[in-house]
Amino acid sequence: MTVEAIKAAIAELPKDERHSVALWLNELDYDAWDKEMLNDFSPGGRGYHLVEKVKRDIADGKARPMEEGFVARRKSRP
Repeated sequence: MTVEAIKAAIAELPKDERHSVALWLNELDYDAWDKEMLNDFSPGGRGYHLVEKVKRDIADGKARPMEEGFVARRKSRP
């Protein structure tokens, strides 16, 4: 079956079934994205050094709560 045939078949589905297919496809993408993020930011992953840097910054007092940062940014705007 070709992609075009699949598209045509989906187009023929009732609206609620098309919605169900769309949700399923979206879940596939999100599941793959979640796995990639987990791999990237776990020990040995390509982004793990960033996790370690953030942990060091927090331990060294170089970080502040997000809301505090938002307030400071709003105050700095003209």
